[in-house]
Amino acid sequence: MLDFIKNFSRYPKYLIAIVLGIFWNLIKPMKGFLQNPLTALALLGLLAGGTMFLTLTLSAMLGLTSLE
Repeated sequence: MLDFIKNFSRYPKYLIAIVLGIFWNLIKPMKGFLQNPLTALALLGLLAGGTMFLTLTLSAMLGLTSLE
C-alpha cells in the first residue's frame, strides 16, 4: 500500500511539469517578437483579445450573463 501512495503522489508533479513545459514551449518562440515594439503591442493585444473572448464565451455558456 505504501508503494501505491508513493507512486500516486508522483502524478501531481508530473502534471505540473507537463503544463510548465507546454507554456515554456509556447512562450519561447514569442521572445523574438518582443524585440520590436509594434509586434510586442500586437502580441499583447492578441493575448488580451483571446482572454476576453474566452471569458465572455465561457460566461455565456455557463449562463452567468443574461442575453436580454
